[in-house]
Amino acid sequence: MAYVNLSINGRIHEIACDDSQVARIHVLGQMIDGIAQDLLGQLGNVPDTRLMVMVALSLADELAETRENLNAANNDLTSLADGDQDLAEGIESLAARIEAIAERLERP
Repeated sequence: MAYVNLSINGRIHEIACDDSQVARIHVLGQMIDGIAQDLLGQLGNVPDTRLMVMVALSLADELAETRENLNAANNDLTSLADGDQDLAEGIESLAARIEAIAERLERP
């Protein structure tokens, strides 16, 4: 078990994590601190609890938007797959018609 010291809004927070997660926790902590600093720049000084709620809301909003975009992309892929299936069926139908015409032309 490793311990990571994160500096968020000038305060140190000791976080326990798996040894393999130390670098990731540092990066995530820097992301949180960056969002906090951006919010402080816009709003001025706010209490830490309120700031953390606003950081959480900002991250939740980003997550929700990412999920919406992922769902839209999945829907687009499904539509493309359906379109590919329709196209394949159309080609098969056209091929069958061409074969039928070719057979008629071969008859004396």
